[in-house]
Amino acid sequence: MWPLLILSVLALSTIIERSIFWIRFLLKEGKILNRVLETAARNWDAAPKVAKENSKHPMGSFLYGPLRLDNPDPEVFHLALESSADDELALMRRGDKVLEAVIALSPLLGLLGTVLGLITSLGNIQISDLGTSSTTGVTLGIGEALISTATGLIVAIISLTFYRIFQSLWSNQVRIFRKAGSELEVIYRQRWSDSEVNPSAFSGNTPSKFTDTFDQ
Repeated sequence: MWPLLILSVLALSTIIERSIFWIRFLLKEGKILNRVLETAARNWDAAPKVAKENSKHPMGSFLYGPLRLDNPDPEVFHLALESSADDELALMRRGDKVLEAVIALSPLLGLLGTVLGLITSLGNIQISDLGTSSTTGVTLGIGEALISTATGLIVAIISLTFYRIFQSLWSNQVRIFRKAGSELEVIYRQRWSDSEVNPSAFSGNTPSKFTDTFDQ
């Protein structure tokens, strides 16, 4: 039960920390994304400043990665988007390993506790004691031994539930990051094309459309 208690504390602290992270992240994500993309479409030179102001947020940090470069080649810009996305998405999965370990170990530790309890309880039974009041304590011991299995299963089920929720949120962010990266890359490529036609004018007033050019 003591190892199960330690695992339950680890799982609970991870669940609380990740829940707070996702709540804060989702509340600000849309606002930051729209602000940076709208600024990039209207005035590209102002977009890095807006992204930098929100760089403490994962979405702001993701967009600031390529925007901080000084007029890079479109391919370099694309690679910077991918690298920045990989870094931020990896940070979003922090705590997953802890929950995975708790999910795997909790049922096994609970079962081990039950087996050890049964061994201890049954080891005290003598054939001559069967059917007498002497076996009452053994029955209670077996019941107590099963508590560890139940506890291990409860810890694992709760941890698995939140683990799946966090995985679902993360998968949704992969899709959003791809769309945001595609939007930003389209704006930059249009700006780059305009600069080749008219080097003196780097217009940021370009239409924005989601494309599939940003690969995960």
